[in-house]
Amino acid sequence: MTEQADWRHKLAERLTTPAAMVLAKTGITPNALTVIGFLVSAAAGALIAREYFLAGGLVVLFAGAFDLLDGPVGRATGKTSKFGGFLDSTLDRLSEAVVLAGIVAYYTFVEKATWEPLLAYGCFAGSVMVSYLRARAEGLGIKCEVGIFTRAERVIFMSAGLVFGQWFDLAIPIMLGIITALAFVTVAQRLIHVRRNDTR
Repeated sequence: MTEQADWRHKLAERLTTPAAMVLAKTGITPNALTVIGFLVSAAAGALIAREYFLAGGLVVLFAGAFDLLDGPVGRATGKTSKFGGFLDSTLDRLSEAVVLAGIVAYYTFVEKATWEPLLAYGCFAGSVMVSYLRARAEGLGIKCEVGIFTRAERVIFMSAGLVFGQWFDLAIPIMLGIITALAFVTVAQRLIHVRRNDTR
């Protein structure tokens, strides 16, 4: 594990452990938290499509909290499983998809724009590739948590861009551009990392 990934893990653990311990006592399962997080993301996408950017941005951030908590709750309750990890990864991708679909719907049907939907598509492509490269590398036996822009950073930037988009027209396109650019920088970092760690 790189120093950067180790720092992320320690920070996430410090932030989530108290809440995870409380949730563990309620009997809620980590898989239920994962599904709830996806449903909250879907609600955010619907809000964004209807131009409620401030609410949508805050709901995106709220949905991200579920993504942070499902793993710690699983460990606290002893209910971790391979399927749980698989479900989490699947719904993480779908959560990003529904939020970006809301952005695409807004710019396509409300603003009648052309390049913003393409930018959102590029953002989704970059985000998926970041996650895919990690999964593919780890399938080859190479740990791959390197990179400057993981899901946590994407959620924070997405939320901030939407919140500021309530008042500034260019905030959302700028946010999409930053996420897209940094996602593909992370893609390059992971490709280089796997190449360097290919010992065969």
